[in-house]
Amino acid sequence: MGYLVIGLAYLLGSIPFGYLLTRLVGRIDIRRHGSGNIGATNVLRLLGWRYALPVFLLDAGKGAAAVLIARALSPEAAVYPLAAGLAVLVGHSFPVFLGFRGGKGAATGVGVLIPLAGWLTLIVVFLFAAAVAATRYVSLGSIIGALSLPLLFWLFPGFSSLYVWFGAAMALLVVLRHHANIGRLLKGTESKFGQKVKRPEEGAS
Repeated sequence: MGYLVIGLAYLLGSIPFGYLLTRLVGRIDIRRHGSGNIGATNVLRLLGWRYALPVFLLDAGKGAAAVLIARALSPEAAVYPLAAGLAVLVGHSFPVFLGFRGGKGAATGVGVLIPLAGWLTLIVVFLFAAAVAATRYVSLGSIIGALSLPLLFWLFPGFSSLYVWFGAAMALLVVLRHHANIGRLLKGTESKFGQKVKRPEEGAS
C-alpha cells in the first residue's frame, strides 16, 4: 500500500496546472515565456491574477489532496502522509508529463502543510509574506518559508522527529529548485513581485 500511496501522490503532483491552464486560455507554452516556470508566480507576471490565483489554488489543492488520500488509504501509518507530501512535491517539481521540468513547489508545499501542520502553516505563510513585503522577491520568501519548516517542527510541541526530517527534506527540495533564483538574487538580477513581463501574443508558443 505504501508504494501505491507514493506513486499516486507523485502522479497527482505531476499534473501541470499552470501549463494546462495557460495552454487552454491563452494558447501559449508558459515554459517559453517569463521565467519559464509553470507555477503561479510566472502566470501572474504573464497573465495577471485572474489566471494566477486558480493555478495557485489548484497546485495547493493537489498537495493537500495527496496527504489526505494517503491518510485515507493508510490510516494506521503516520509516515505515509509525510511520504506522500514529499512525493507530490517531487511530482510537481519533476513531472513525468512535462519531461521532468516542473515548478518550484511553493504553492504545492503550502497545500501539503495545511493537513499536516494545521496552524503552523500560518507562520510559514507569514514569514513568506513578510520576506516578500520587505524585499519584493517571491523566490526569497519561498526559500525563507521553506527553511523555517524544520525549525518550527522542532520548536513547537506535538510534532515528532519524523516531522523535523520531513521539514528538512521539503526545505532542501524547495531550495534546490530555486538554485537559479539564488544565483540571480546574488547578482541582483532577480525579478521582483509585481514586475511584469511582455505578454505573449495570442496563439504564441
